[in-house]
Amino acid sequence: MKITLLLCLTLVAQGYSSVSAGISDAELKSLSEKLFSLDYNRATSSQITLNLQKLISSSETGAQIDYSSRPLFQYVNEATLFSKPTYKALINLLDNYQRTTGVTESFSSQQLSEQDTFLREAISYTTVGKELYAFLNSKGIYRSVSDFIYDLKMMWFGLYSRYNGKMDSSGFEHIFAGEIKGGKVSGFHNWVQFYLLEKRGLLNYYSHSFNGPWTSYPDVLGMQFNWDGYYKSVGSAIIGASPEFDLAMYSLCYITRPGKRCYLSLGGKSLTIQTYTWENSSYGNGKKYIASAYPATP
Repeated sequence: MKITLLLCLTLVAQGYSSVSAGISDAELKSLSEKLFSLDYNRATSSQITLNLQKLISSSETGAQIDYSSRPLFQYVNEATLFSKPTYKALINLLDNYQRTTGVTESFSSQQLSEQDTFLREAISYTTVGKELYAFLNSKGIYRSVSDFIYDLKMMWFGLYSRYNGKMDSSGFEHIFAGEIKGGKVSGFHNWVQFYLLEKRGLLNYYSHSFNGPWTSYPDVLGMQFNWDGYYKSVGSAIIGASPEFDLAMYSLCYITRPGKRCYLSLGGKSLTIQTYTWENSSYGNGKKYIASAYPATP
């Protein structure tokens, strides 16, 4: 018990840098396969229909040409999927942000409560969240679920400045909701946000430059699109994954492989997640906020 407590205190003091050495790639692949099998809230092939349309080469992603006349999402069974607690909690969060960097974020008490609800639903009440915590707890990284959720809240929702000293960004906003920086789309790696904006006519799908090897969901796409006047050359996302699965995959990789490539396995197929740390500010005793995380494409 004393050794475990000492390890926890050491990890808190050093951030996540010392975690990687104690967790092998084989363990991460094994855990990701288990989480994949436990993602009971992911979409099935009968709940999502895609119109992939034009496949382009990686050299063509900067051309900003709309090769696709139809939306990417032909059909999503909202009644079934979006009634699930974690989807409802995610959707409640997506409209809480000013998408342009340099604009200070400000949250009402209701919006702060929505952050807590999302983490509680995703971690405490899902098989995916419980299994992720059990693994990290077994490694001595977190001593309790409450410690884990608190750290996730700081890591994902803690504010930092991407532009001009304003507290204008967070890992959640960047990855799940998306941002506009320097006249371009920045971040934006969540399929639910993509679908909802496309449905409202605010997002125009252009093409895709990568389609993962999976024949069911979740799958990985690298997409080109225009978000209300701003372009994204490759917006990769895990299509059809539940919100808790997205949160688990990105959190697992950030905690165990911060700022590096993280090698996972889903249904016997390789998945690589790239994470980045926010180096300009920190929380706790030097722990770093998450800057970005996304499925890496060739």
